[in-house]
Amino acid sequence: MRRVPSSALALALALGAPWFAGSAAAQPRLAPVAQVDPQRYAGTWYEVARLPNRFQAKCVADVVASYALRPDGTIDVTNRCRTGSGEIDEAGGHATPLDATNAKLKVSFLPAALRWLPFFRGDYWVLALDADYRWAMVGAPSRDFLWILSRQPRLAEDELALLIGQAREMGFPADSVVRTPHRADAAR
Repeated sequence: MRRVPSSALALALALGAPWFAGSAAAQPRLAPVAQVDPQRYAGTWYEVARLPNRFQAKCVADVVASYALRPDGTIDVTNRCRTGSGEIDEAGGHATPLDATNAKLKVSFLPAALRWLPFFRGDYWVLALDADYRWAMVGAPSRDFLWILSRQPRLAEDELALLIGQAREMGFPADSVVRTPHRADAAR
């Protein structure tokens, strides 16, 4: 496995720097889900679909996010994907819940020694969540970032269509959402 640290920096820049974000001023206020149980949310999630973004430009398949709870209530984040050259790109980060709902987090992919910096942290809001934690839709209030995640490499077409429709109603550019292929799909 090849580790490509440039992705972590690109992620930090894209998520945290306000000069990269689009304006959400004309949009209705975005609301996350009422509550997220961190114990149930922890683990591995497969990216089923996303809005294209700069920091994932090299990711062509097999995008996976893993979340591990820390004793202090924060979360270790590991993102992996397969690049066009077939290499695995990995970025490690850290997420901090903003309140007791655990539905709004700030995420940083800066090296640990620099995570104290107040900028270069991105918004990660859980916008929709299956009651059994089988799928989730996550985005940013700027509406520049959106991910549809599942515990399995694929999500039923009707569920995916429903989530994309919800994203559209929330003001996300849902027509730009792209699906994420997984090698596990080929085995099915």
